[in-house]
Amino acid sequence: MSRVSRKNAVPLGELIQEFLKSSRLGSGHNTQRIFAAWDAASGAGRYTVRRFFRDGRLYITVDSSVVRSQLSFQRAALLEKVNALLAEDELFIRDRAAAGGVVKELILK
Repeated sequence: MSRVSRKNAVPLGELIQEFLKSSRLGSGHNTQRIFAAWDAASGAGRYTVRRFFRDGRLYITVDSSVVRSQLSFQRAALLEKVNALLAEDELFIRDRAAAGGVVKELILK
């Protein structure tokens, strides 16, 4: 039986990212991480009915016009907060194109 060399130790986070990339699950995984960051940043997860992400645009549908109005006033701050949460997330798969921020636009419905 061969022994595993400790010279090539790799952090678990990197192994998970490589697995997701090689199995082509990265985009779906990232989308779920973006939705979780939205819930954490906005605090409106329980009012959110639908979420959709494509081409840097995060489409959010909420079931309360009052909540939608309050969120629209905070749109710029929410974008910064979501991108900051994603930057800190170790399991979010980063690519070179997303250097300026993953979510570029927030569309509330």
